[in-house]
Amino acid sequence: MKNSQYMRIVFLALCLFYCSAEAASCGASSNVKAAYWPSYTVSFMPPASINAALYSHILYAFADMNEQTFQVEEQDLMGEFTTTVQQKNPCVKTLISIGGGGSNSTAFALMATNPIRRAVFIKSAIALARRHAFHGLDLDWEFPSNTTEMENLGKLFSEWRHAINLESRSSGRPPLLLSAAVYYAHSFVVYGEHRSYPSASIAQNLDWVNVMCFDYHGSWDTSATGAHAALYDSSSNISTSYGISSWVESGIPPEKVVMGMPLYGKSWVLKSQNQTGIGAPAVAAGPKQNLSDESGIMFYSEITDFIRDTHATEVFDTESVSTYCYVGELWVGYDNQDSVAAKVKFAKQKGLLGYFFWAISQDSNWMLSTTASLSWNN
Repeated sequence: MKNSQYMRIVFLALCLFYCSAEAASCGASSNVKAAYWPSYTVSFMPPASINAALYSHILYAFADMNEQTFQVEEQDLMGEFTTTVQQKNPCVKTLISIGGGGSNSTAFALMATNPIRRAVFIKSAIALARRHAFHGLDLDWEFPSNTTEMENLGKLFSEWRHAINLESRSSGRPPLLLSAAVYYAHSFVVYGEHRSYPSASIAQNLDWVNVMCFDYHGSWDTSATGAHAALYDSSSNISTSYGISSWVESGIPPEKVVMGMPLYGKSWVLKSQNQTGIGAPAVAAGPKQNLSDESGIMFYSEITDFIRDTHATEVFDTESVSTYCYVGELWVGYDNQDSVAAKVKFAKQKGLLGYFFWAISQDSNWMLSTTASLSWNN
């Protein structure tokens, strides 16, 4: 057995022992070590296979909102989700995430603009979470497209928190958690005009925000490679450090900010094999892979297999705190153990509540999830 393989086995064994021991006693820590579980990956990552000991919170992704009734719809997989993942970690908390990148943003805007529709949405979401023993709810509306929609989002959060508190008092159960997946806090342009999230409402009504610190570059620009989850970018404000600071500057306490990290990479076809760094000229998005099944995207599990099978050159870029590999004409940018450990250290230094991964089913033998958990605790 090669030494690197031996060390990897030892590392995983120690991590399994450590995380199992940690999960055995529910501590008082309020930090968030979370991951989203996409239900469409059930064929190769069923809930029973999730190593829940590595996480404090697991988000079921995604529940849909009916575009006619504005109610959150039930899914068969929700029924046993919480009890299943708690078999490996009785302390893990689960949330239902509503929406997602493939959802209809216009429908969410239509719901949020009317108090009656908001009430229907909120009531159905709370009822769904309680019915299936979830501990909270997460809104993934990507993305409110103008200032009016952002104002309505603030109203939605306020009314949602009020309804959660009322339900808690009437039922005698702890209040549901409430979070939201967000981008930069202010002055960003994604599918619309410049606008800012309703920071005052968020600070008052949400338990935390899940800041999506990835997808800075991708297949929409095939002219050059890019670090799609760079912690730092000296040439622009398209970086995790800038995105996190935008939330703190907007008035959100750091202890309500959770930093996102990707368990997938972005790939490009290089224009020249002589230029292989970040920003190297490219001509196309990388080819589809078996699991990710989308041009220009590779799961971390696919990346590790790719490096092993092709002997690709791997480079950790200290300036951006990101990693890339290349072989022939194919170039992939991603996070590995080095960049994840550095990002977790950054989050701790900034006093953030924690971190989350998108998505739980994309890791390679729990390597990055384990690295993050150990780095946070050290």
